[in-house]
Amino acid sequence: MKRLITAAIAFATLPVPAFAETVVVTAARMVDVTARRVVDRPQVIVTDGRISAVGRQGDAVPAGAKRIDLGQRTLLPGLIDMHVHLTSDPTLSGYRGLEFTDNFWTVVGVANARKTLEAGFTTVRNVGSSNYDDVALKQAIDGRYVPGPRIVPATYAIGATGGHCDVTEFPPSIKVDSPAVADSPDTIRAAVRKLRKYGAEVIKFCGTGGVLSKTDTVGGQQYGLEEMKALVDTAHMLGMKVAVHAHGKEGIDDAIRAGADTIEHASLADAESFKLAKQHGAWFDMDIYNDDYILAEGAKNGVFAESLEKERQVGRKQRETFRAAHAAGVKMLFGTDGGVYPNGNNALQFAKMVEWGMTPMEAIVAATASAAEALGRTGDVGAIAPGRFGDMIAVEGDPVANVRVLETVAFVMKGGEVVKASP
Repeated sequence: MKRLITAAIAFATLPVPAFAETVVVTAARMVDVTARRVVDRPQVIVTDGRISAVGRQGDAVPAGAKRIDLGQRTLLPGLIDMHVHLTSDPTLSGYRGLEFTDNFWTVVGVANARKTLEAGFTTVRNVGSSNYDDVALKQAIDGRYVPGPRIVPATYAIGATGGHCDVTEFPPSIKVDSPAVADSPDTIRAAVRKLRKYGAEVIKFCGTGGVLSKTDTVGGQQYGLEEMKALVDTAHMLGMKVAVHAHGKEGIDDAIRAGADTIEHASLADAESFKLAKQHGAWFDMDIYNDDYILAEGAKNGVFAESLEKERQVGRKQRETFRAAHAAGVKMLFGTDGGVYPNGNNALQFAKMVEWGMTPMEAIVAATASAAEALGRTGDVGAIAPGRFGDMIAVEGDPVANVRVLETVAFVMKGGEVVKASP
């Protein structure tokens, strides 16, 4: 056994071949998300997977560099979705998912990872999956076995017995393993440490009820302030950020007081919540597109009737909260809940963000520079800037004038390697 473990460790530490090449990328214009402006005739040099220079066409370039001219297209940083579930398929909702073996969902994740990357999302935060599927998917992508975005995995979402992060669809005679269900500060701390041990890079927990869980109220608080603080403090001590699923105001406010970094959904937040978020530096990550999909397709997909009713109660209110939070100056992110609606269609949310109060530039920044800041990864992703990964996309037209052009991405580069190029 000792020899097997030694061999496994040696294999795991073998270096993955890097994409070593110098590439010069030019386009008609570029969205500079840090300065919040559009630059004409940009020239970006990528060396060994990272951006080494950003200038204008006509600047000096290294000898022998490969050139990619995107013509009249607009260049942007690779997009970041802060709330996805790559190993989920919304067409298999409710009890339909029981027809498949556990490992089926990892394979679903492989397909969704490709779709997401080709849609222009080169980084995602996967906030909840079973069986450590998101860690497996990350390892496969990083090892270049399958294509996909950079993944920040949460593994299981932590929650209380009977809450949104528990399995509540079955009678007592059916036992379902729930590795991240924890009901006291001590067991919550242990859950955080266990998830970190097995690959979590962010901790997600359920502070309130939710839409797609069968038996709880959508906004009812499920962890108290003491429990939330135990979780957040432990995660922060281990160097991880914390995302909280929270629809109800009381749960939102206590999560902010406990130090949660991002508030997912935030549907029923109010002016007091906005004030707390600004005081504590918390981000709101609000999935304001998927209501359309759930109400249009949910019944056909097997979504529980109770869940559809909860979505009717909360969907419109969440959008109104989004508009009010933005107007109040709360820091906002781009997060879609991909997996609740089809992964790969992430960019459909940009138009909703503009419809409910943002400018196109603000929506783009939410999915780039702001997302990188919230991840704590401004040295790697979120902007076209020296030192960051060569993660870039290009679209026809000007997304600052019409954000819907982001729904059709013509060109995707990840780490200096072209993964999609339309004629």
